[in-house]
Amino acid sequence: MGEAKRRKETGAPPPQKGKSNKLLYAGIGLLALAAVLLGVFFLTAPPKPTSDGLPVAAPNAEDFPAQLDQFGVSVGPEDAPVVVREFADYQCPACGNFASASKQLKEEYVAEGKVRFVYFDLPLQQHQNAMPAAQAARCAGDQDAYWAMHERLYDSQTEWSGSNDPVATFTRYAGDLGLEERRFRRCMTTELHREAVEQSRQVAMQLRVTSTPTVLVDNIRLTRPGWGQLSAVVERELNTTGGK
Repeated sequence: MGEAKRRKETGAPPPQKGKSNKLLYAGIGLLALAAVLLGVFFLTAPPKPTSDGLPVAAPNAEDFPAQLDQFGVSVGPEDAPVVVREFADYQCPACGNFASASKQLKEEYVAEGKVRFVYFDLPLQQHQNAMPAAQAARCAGDQDAYWAMHERLYDSQTEWSGSNDPVATFTRYAGDLGLEERRFRRCMTTELHREAVEQSRQVAMQLRVTSTPTVLVDNIRLTRPGWGQLSAVVERELNTTGGK
């Protein structure tokens, strides 16, 4: 008797193992493929600076496929005139350096409704605690503290980067932030958000993003991620869009 026929006659449910993941990655693959067709040029081609040294979009560059933002974590109004996107790894030192700039961006532009900021997880294979850290931020997000944990992870990067028990360290951070530690630890030990982090990483891979941090202001890739260039390009984009 065939397996499908046996299930039909016995009323047994179809096997689910791996099915959701296959469908998930198939969906991501289609979205990311569309993104590659639309935007891989501006992500891979070196941006050409203007006379003031600021980068501009590559010639004929398409807009970033906004449908991919669902795989990141965003803050700010959906109709903000400018969107800043960062692909980053919590254990990456350069990302740690950029964290102060993204924090200032949220305080000065996102809070005023001028910018929406989208953070994509891109944990690198060589960083053993990058994946747990990405999950820690999302577990904190379950208790409305994603960005608080995001900033704590970067502020304390040197403390946990080499830890042999990152879950214990991140649970302590959760307690410091006033979160329910038992709920947070359960989220971590069950890897509740691993799939979501993998989704984000798959998007980055399909877009051929290979370095962290990769920062985009609309469809302009920063050449020197930091507050100076970030704020200058944001201001230029706001002037261009009339959103200042």
